[in-house]
Amino acid sequence: MRAGSVRRRFQQRLLTWYRRHGRDLPWRKTRDAYSILVSEIMLQQTQVERVIPKYREFLKRYPTLEALARAPVKEVRRTWYPLGYNIRPVHLHGIARETVARYNGRLPSDEKALRSFKGIGPYTAGALLSFAFKKDAPILDTNVRRVLGRVFLGPRRMKALRGQKALWDLSAALVPPGKAYDFNQALMDFGATWCTPRQPRCLPCPMKAFCQSYPLTLPNSDVPSPLLLSPAGRGRVRGRGQR
Repeated sequence: MRAGSVRRRFQQRLLTWYRRHGRDLPWRKTRDAYSILVSEIMLQQTQVERVIPKYREFLKRYPTLEALARAPVKEVRRTWYPLGYNIRPVHLHGIARETVARYNGRLPSDEKALRSFKGIGPYTAGALLSFAFKKDAPILDTNVRRVLGRVFLGPRRMKALRGQKALWDLSAALVPPGKAYDFNQALMDFGATWCTPRQPRCLPCPMKAFCQSYPLTLPNSDVPSPLLLSPAGRGRVRGRGQR
């Protein structure tokens, strides 16, 4: 199957799946960059169910970047409790203060500027660009990595993969122009609720016709060479990812 055909089928099936099965989460009811930043920082290493009530409480107490920047950092850390990973509220507070000082209280919509903040890495920058600023930016978190690795690489090639560049390139190649918001949300939901670490729902999976890991419970010795899409979505790229 040609790489471009696989890409289109994956995009279409994932978006169809998302319309039926996407999660109803409070941070998906806004395009406010600050609210989305709060949710993304909270969701680092923390389950969605624990984040939802704290997200609402935090935004009620600090509804704007300016309000957060004015608050003492000790108070912010107390408000954050008991989510853990307590460097996160410190970073968030620092982002608020720097944004107020340098950007008049508005988060920048430029990837380089976003990644200059302590606490914002490539994933969080991609999430902000696609969820808040309507840009066709890729994301790559644990769930997305698992989905892309299973569907496009297969277990053996994923085990041999070094670094993340190949997966970042693949994620970027898959984003449908103008649909990054829904597509990236769908990728995360699909990995979190369907293509899970244990007991993935392989039999009803809409990707099984071209998934390099299907069925996951059987040896993968007969799986053909994986399809790694180029950033332009054309042709095949074989071999290991680069660092």
